[in-house]
Amino acid sequence: MSSVKAWITAFRLRTLPLAFSSILAGSFVAEFYNCFQWPVLLLALFTTLFLQILSNLANDYGDTVNGADHEGRLGPQRMVQSGMITLSQMRIAIVIFSVLSFLSGIGLIYISFGGFIQLRFLLFLLLGMAAIAAALKYTMGSNPYGYKGLGDFYVLVFFGLTGVGGTYFLHSNNWDWTLLLPAFSIGFLSTGVLNVNNMRDIKSDQVAGKRTLVVKIGLNSAKVYHYSLIILSVVLLVVFSIINKFSLLSYLYLAGVPLLFLHMKAIKNAKVADDFDPQLKKLALSTLVLVLLFGLGIMIG
Repeated sequence: MSSVKAWITAFRLRTLPLAFSSILAGSFVAEFYNCFQWPVLLLALFTTLFLQILSNLANDYGDTVNGADHEGRLGPQRMVQSGMITLSQMRIAIVIFSVLSFLSGIGLIYISFGGFIQLRFLLFLLLGMAAIAAALKYTMGSNPYGYKGLGDFYVLVFFGLTGVGGTYFLHSNNWDWTLLLPAFSIGFLSTGVLNVNNMRDIKSDQVAGKRTLVVKIGLNSAKVYHYSLIILSVVLLVVFSIINKFSLLSYLYLAGVPLLFLHMKAIKNAKVADDFDPQLKKLALSTLVLVLLFGLGIMIG
């Protein structure tokens, strides 16, 4: 494998549709409330791109160092564990993408708020730094939170509440509590993707001592938890639509729901890692389709 291909593999670009979904959802809601700004959307997408790649690189590094990526692990090949990328090379890349995430985030906040010396700028700066720390600490360091079963909570916070709600605030400089509905909706779907990943890796995580939520509650309970996440995500979007008195055309996103039910059926029948792995991509893309239909419905409704 060439060095370029190794780095592209390490970036795990298939995770990007899910990461972008929360930014797009927050932006579509901003469009509905007539406060959408193109510069905010573009910079938010760049910042999310850098943060997601940073998280993937840190995960590759941390799981190798902590033993979760070992020869018996199933799923996609990891670049550090396989020797395609050295630990020192990965550390340099992690620093580079940390800096890129920080600089892009600073630009995003400045464009949104029009200045540095104000409380909301400082609050979002701290939030951005927390996002960088969360990307690093999932599997890196002496006490990674991903090894304690806390990954689901952090995904919900940063892909849902921060991704959707924070993006809307950056567009509007305003807050509406009903935004929690789509924020939790996309957050639940994003948490579902992590849950599929952890169901796939349950055996290798048990061997490595990685106590994900799936390891703690077992595979059968993890499946029930998974169904709950997906069903609640759809219910919350419908409630948001009802509260905002959407037109019938604005319910276009319901056309994407069958994809989620097909995914749940596949998860129900899944037994081994190879059954779960394709569902990662399918749920991530289904989430993006749902968000795009949600946005299209808003614009034509």
